Amino acid sequence: MNAPGTSPRHTHSANAAHRQLPFAVRLEWGLEGARTVAPGADIAVVVDVLSFSTCVSVALDRGAEVFPYRWRDTTAEDFAAHHRAQLAGPRGGGGLSLSPASLRAADSLDRVVLPSPNGSELCHALAAEVPLVAAACLRNAAATAEWVAANLAADAVVAVVAAGERWPDGTIRPSVEDQIGAGAFIAGLVAAGKGGYEAGDGRHGYAPEAVAAMAVFESAEPRLRELLQNSSSGRELSGAGYAEDVDIAAELDGSERAAILRDGSFRPL
Repeated sequence: MNAPGTSPRHTHSANAAHRQLPFAVRLEWGLEGARTVAPGADIAVVVDVLSFSTCVSVALDRGAEVFPYRWRDTTAEDFAAHHRAQLAGPRGGGGLSLSPASLRAADSLDRVVLPSPNGSELCHALAAEVPLVAAACLRNAAATAEWVAANLAADAVVAVVAAGERWPDGTIRPSVEDQIGAGAFIAGLVAAGKGGYEAGDGRHGYAPEAVAAMAVFESAEPRLRELLQNSSSGRELSGAGYAEDVDIAAELDGSERAAILRDGSFRPL
């Protein structure tokens, strides 16, 4: 099973070792990492725990439809009007925003256009590169893994993309919350039987990067909320008055709904 429409220029310029080609479950960071490991994948799973993926999960639990959109794109307002959707703004602007708490507290929630600088941008870009895109977080990690195991072939290639954050110069800042979230999803794949497991041989088909993320999650799970709260991203949000967003993000497997992008939006399955 291979994805159509991949970019030959990027495929040939990326070192084959970096593409993690021997493995069916791969993991990389950010847009360049996604463009490296996603070609040929059957699904790309975008992990942006604080906060795009968590926002999507909360909105789907409320029965809403979510449209990912490019960050700071001047056409977002027209796009929202065309789809008769509410446009979520940045935190602090009042109303719906890139804050899970604002989506949970909204009086009504039907259709939402949700731009973000990391997870939403990745989903938007990957939709043209791979057949399926999912948004995973701690809330829906197991549900997403179970959906993948139940709906894709046993040999399906899964490209996990940890979104990370940004330094002031725009370069990617790998974030522990996304490594933990990616690891939670990958642990869910193992639990669902993806790739099989044999004592002494390890997990077949899992790239070392994916196995390492799973180990981070397994180590973090007993103190999950505390670690998220004390992470750089968690302290940044709490310091800005959004501690509730961090608490919502720590609701491990609090949702039974996978977030799968179909025809440009995430809808409740």
